[in-house]
Amino acid sequence: MNDILASYHAQGRRHAALVAVLALAALAALVLDLTTGPAGLPLGETLRALAGAEVSRGTQVIVWDVRLPVAVMALLVGAALALAGAEMQTVLENPLAEPFTLGVSASAALGAAVAIVLGLTVPGLPPVWAVSANAFIFAVGALMLLQLLGRLRGGGPEVLILFGVALNFTAAALLSLVQFVASADALQQLVFWSMGSLAATQWPGVAMVAVVLALAVPFSFRAAWKLTALRLGEDQAQSFGVDVTALRRWTLLRVGVLSAAAVSMVGVIGFVGLAGPHIARLLVGENHRVFLPASILTGALVMSLASTLSKTIVPGVLLPIGLVTSLIGLPIFFALILRGRRR
Repeated sequence: MNDILASYHAQGRRHAALVAVLALAALAALVLDLTTGPAGLPLGETLRALAGAEVSRGTQVIVWDVRLPVAVMALLVGAALALAGAEMQTVLENPLAEPFTLGVSASAALGAAVAIVLGLTVPGLPPVWAVSANAFIFAVGALMLLQLLGRLRGGGPEVLILFGVALNFTAAALLSLVQFVASADALQQLVFWSMGSLAATQWPGVAMVAVVLALAVPFSFRAAWKLTALRLGEDQAQSFGVDVTALRRWTLLRVGVLSAAAVSMVGVIGFVGLAGPHIARLLVGENHRVFLPASILTGALVMSLASTLSKTIVPGVLLPIGLVTSLIGLPIFFALILRGRRR
């Protein structure tokens, strides 16, 4: 018994150390992101600007008004998508589940298309928020519809996945219809938005994603032990007193809001919600008290590295970050899968 307890505590310390390493890596990626860009500011000057030391007015504007919002948004969006993917994979009992699975991202793209092409937005809303607001409303609306359909048919994971796939195809078909009637300029803007971009990030958008993430994380951590129990199987979780139906309903609500907030601000970002949780699971296992923080930090790290590479792969060109996440994430994902199989 003592050996088992010692092994358990040693594993806990090892996992805590891995989470700390991920946090430090995400912080380092943030600093690296701040030092890259056309202006070519050195690390020392960037750090002095962040610390409030005496720097030129141009350096202060570049660091605080141009680069820092983008760098912070990359961390927040990566964290939100990875947390959403981690919880979704658990409650749907599907390792391939992510925000795209339930049609949330496709519905957000449809909402953006309605604003960009048709000009239909929330009345009285400033134009700068029109596209993001439409994307958020459509994404949350799709989730509410999915929850309703799931309740009518029992709300099991298979039913939710099937309805999600159907909703995904429906939103994609409607999006194609809107693209068909779009003007050349509107179509170009919509295609660029659908690739995902951090270029237009401003502090109000950063604050919105930060608030949503801050509100969702405590509820996710509070449900960690229930999610861990669910990984043992639905029947086993129910024997522990877990209301699986309620757990699935509230988790999917968090997932939908997190995904909608992220996608509405930066466009469609693929892969992070799938790869982040898998990388975290290979590092720390299935205990959600550790797995959820590790997923958050892994997603933030992947997005931050993608933000840096989007500015450096092609000098002078800012690539869509949705493309870059796949470029840097897929090799890491495959390498960790192969490593896990060898173990």
